[in-house]
This record gives sequence, structure tokens and C-alpha cells, in this order.
Amino acid sequence: MRRLLVLGGGTAGTMVVNRLRRALPQREWQITVVDRDDDHCYQPGYLFLPFGTYTPDQVVRKRHAFIADGVDLVLGEVEHVDGDAESVLLVDGRVLDYDYLVIATGTSPRPDQTPGMLGRQWRRSIFDFYTYDGAVALAAALPSFDHGRLVVHVTEMPVKCPVAPLEFTFLVDAWLREQGLRDRVELVYVTPLSGAFTQPIASDLLGAMLEDRKILLETDFVVERVDDERKMLVSFDEREVPFDLLVTVPLNMGADFIGQSGLGDELNYVCVDKHTLRSTTHDNIFAVGDASDIPASKAGSVAHFSAEVLVDNFLQLVRGAPMTGSFDGHANCFVETGDGKALLIDFNYDTQPLPGRYPVPVIGPLSLLKESRANHLGKLAFRWVYWNVLLPGRPLPLPSRMSMAGKVAPVETTTATPPEED
Repeated sequence: MRRLLVLGGGTAGTMVVNRLRRALPQREWQITVVDRDDDHCYQPGYLFLPFGTYTPDQVVRKRHAFIADGVDLVLGEVEHVDGDAESVLLVDGRVLDYDYLVIATGTSPRPDQTPGMLGRQWRRSIFDFYTYDGAVALAAALPSFDHGRLVVHVTEMPVKCPVAPLEFTFLVDAWLREQGLRDRVELVYVTPLSGAFTQPIASDLLGAMLEDRKILLETDFVVERVDDERKMLVSFDEREVPFDLLVTVPLNMGADFIGQSGLGDELNYVCVDKHTLRSTTHDNIFAVGDASDIPASKAGSVAHFSAEVLVDNFLQLVRGAPMTGSFDGHANCFVETGDGKALLIDFNYDTQPLPGRYPVPVIGPLSLLKESRANHLGKLAFRWVYWNVLLPGRPLPLPSRMSMAGKVAPVETTTATPPEED
């Protein structure tokens, strides 16, 4: 009996075990997935909790309900991976042996890594929304904020769903206008990047959208500490950004056991070949989703597309054939812009977001780099797709490799906001 062990039962881990359980003979393969608890969270839903679009029960379901029959679900926390002995030690002392290991433990916010962030103002005037508890706490606090300076802040890249801080900024701008409070609130977006986003064309567009909404943009801001007594972000170059309400994205890091096991980089992301997702230190270890160090967005779409490549490669590998799949860094992300609209970006390692139509050239129905009602509805509809199609490992009619079909490369980058679509 050959043993496949998957660490992490989130988006990528669940997809991998469900697809491989159908493809690998049960009499020959034991498949086990490990996670610390039985709660599976729809993380894109955290963004909507503070605004009441989703309720808490809509973003959390039981993990075991989405794990295929024939896959063993082990609840426990990983202490250490011994790559040479091909075994995993759990915190409670249990040892799980493997022939192949897939690490899909994701990435987590670490507010403890920024001095002062977890001070007296934490969950009082300083909030995060990248965790379930943080989003619920912010949902309770936001209705009482009616004036002052609201700062949305990104500590450092990479972070999971890198467009989410911008989405929150646009959504809170729209929410304040709906409440009749926008003129009483100064909105500021603070980022360590030189622009609003990592990709130039999208950064110019999103930056123009911030300016159009009278949202101040503070760039190249690398936070050194949070002065919670003065309610101030302080950068390493001694700039200061005051706040009355701070919505922050703390430093994101992989699981501690990854670094302690000698498998990762300084942020505890597993070092892998960016095309095959195979560990650079052990041939029988792979990493997928946010847990790896690939230079792609830590987004659900990347977890989805890379998991498809990994599954195909894994099946070739265990049958003694060369791995022919090559992940190209494909990501696509809806960007909520408020007022019931969103835009969509589609890109990979080599190609930045471009205008056009998706997924069918000319027809769409979704538009790239343009705000539209259809894009917003697409994002909301994805929650059903996530629970009912993506997690169970059913096929989606979207290729894992990015296509240039339907995209238009601009002659020059423009900062003008494109026309909106109905």
C-alpha cells in the first residue's frame, strides 16, 4: 500500500485529495489529509462580513463534509516534517509516515511580527479581516464609526488575495456614502508597494480609481511599528500615518513547522520549482496553494489552477512517466469596487493584467480591467461554485494555463479610468 499524506485541508489540499482519490486505486493507495480542526472557511467571504453581505454561517462549513469517501481525515497540528525519514510528527505525539507528501497549509496573518500591532488597540481601533474572528469583530465595530481617519494598511508582500485590501477600501468608501458619512471620514490606503498594486497596468488603473474616490494613497510605506498610544503607523524611514480606525493586513507567513523542518524560506513558504511545484530539497514532497514560495499571487485561483497541474504531474510521476505539466502562475481575481460593481484581472508569471473579455473572447460575459455589474455578480456566484464544484474536485471549464485569447495589449499604459459597463 502506497501512502499519500496531505498537510492542510483548505482549498488546495481538499481539491488535491478529492481528485486523486478518484484517480488512484483505493486498494493500492492510502490517502490521508491532516488539518488542525474540522472548520472549513470560505476565505473570500471574510471581505463581505463587515458589510453584512454574508453572515458568519455562510462562510464556515464542516471540513469532513467535503472530503471524499476513502480519504482519512486526521485532526491534529503538525509539529515537524522529517523529509529523510519520510514521516510527520504531530503536536500530540502521533507519527504519520508517507511515501509522498503534499504541503497545503496555506499562509496566515501574523500581527505578532509587527511591534505594537497587538497592543491595547487590537480589536478596539485596530482590526484585521483576513481571519474569521477579525472579520466578525470588524463587522461589530464598523457601524459605530461615524467620523475620523480610516486607514487601510498592508504590512508587507506577499499576502493572500493581494487585491483584498483594495477591495475593502472601495467597499468601505461605498458603505460610508450609503450611510451619509463619507464627508466625515478621511480614507487612506497605505502600502509598501510603489503603487496601488503589483502589476503596472492594473496599478495605474486602481490608483486612478482611488484618486477618483478621494482616497489618499501612501506608497513605499514599510511599517516599523504601531504606536498604539498615539494611534500612529510608523515606518522605518520615520514617516507617520495617524488613524482613528486602522484596518490592517498583518505580515503573512507560512506554517512554523515548514521553516523548522528545513523546507522553507524566511517566511516559512516551501521552496519549490515554480512550474512543477516539487520541493527543491526532496523529490517526494510537493507544495500547492499559498504554502509554496512560487512568485504568483497567493489567491484561490492560483490554488485551483496549480492544484490541477500538480494532480496531473503526480499521476504521471507515480506511474513512472516524466512530469509534463508546467504551472505558468495563472491567476484571475475579481476586484470589488463598490456600488454593486467589480472588475476582473487575469495574469500569470510573464503577462500582466490586460483589458479584454473572459472567459470567452469577445463574448465574455466578464470584462477584464473594467468595472461591471456582471463581474460583481460573478464574484458573489463563486461562493456556490466553491462549495459545490471546486472543493469536490469537479471540472470547471477554465483552463489552468492562461490564454491570451480575448485580451488586448495596450499601446501604452494609461491612468484614465475606463468607462463603466452596466
